[in-house]
Amino acid sequence: MSASYPLVRNRYAFSTRFGVSRSPSRSGSSPKSANSFLIASCILIFYIPAATAQSADPPSRDARFGQAERLYVERANLVNARRAADLWTAALASNARDFDAAWKLARAQYWLGGHGTETERRKDLENGIEAGRKAAALQPNRPEGHFWIAANMGALADSYGIRQGVKYRGPIKDELETVLRLDASFMDGSADRALGRWYFKVPRLLGGDRKASEAHLRKSLTYNPDNTTSHFFLGELLQDAGRKDEARAEFQKVIDAPANPVWAPEDAEFKEKARKALTGLK
Repeated sequence: MSASYPLVRNRYAFSTRFGVSRSPSRSGSSPKSANSFLIASCILIFYIPAATAQSADPPSRDARFGQAERLYVERANLVNARRAADLWTAALASNARDFDAAWKLARAQYWLGGHGTETERRKDLENGIEAGRKAAALQPNRPEGHFWIAANMGALADSYGIRQGVKYRGPIKDELETVLRLDASFMDGSADRALGRWYFKVPRLLGGDRKASEAHLRKSLTYNPDNTTSHFFLGELLQDAGRKDEARAEFQKVIDAPANPVWAPEDAEFKEKARKALTGLK
């Protein structure tokens, strides 16, 4: 009896009607070819996403800052303001010497500290003070860090009231006077405007002075005669002094002032406050 002929002599051989061949008659029709095809397919499937991920560069600093600025412009929506603050926080965490990230974070925290929930406000303002101090330490001869320290500290003092808040009066004044010395025109005379508010809010026995307040507020308006914040603060000062006609005129100027796209949310708030103040004066 003749020995039986195996259909496949080894796992790579391919049976044909003429016997066993290592060269299949049709490409891809052998177990070896099929197996190779599956392996190649799996490699390709996993390689494409990996290659794509490796080729995608992380966003540049300018791109991230641009995104943060666009979010901050829409800060009236607190979700956007918080996202902007998070982006600047991340930038500062990756580079502790990033001056712009520091002062812009302080600015964002000031807005959040004035508009967030009661449980978050003081923490936001404290974070704003810290970010402002980092900016001031990095660039002591630039006004941004000093101003936003004072702004956050002033809002924090207001949140505590006169008894506890009065302890901040000295540091606030020092920072504002530093801004005044470095660049009096910074942000449309922001230092004069804030010092005008400081002299109005601080008790007379602790340094408050209504004449000094009015002088600083009027000085701030020389940099931008349409500044709604300065006109509103001046209106409140005049109203408190019993100069109602002058106060009424200042509140009306707030309402009539053209919109400033840089400070649109703040302008909207002061215009609404001015309308209410005018109603109260009638």
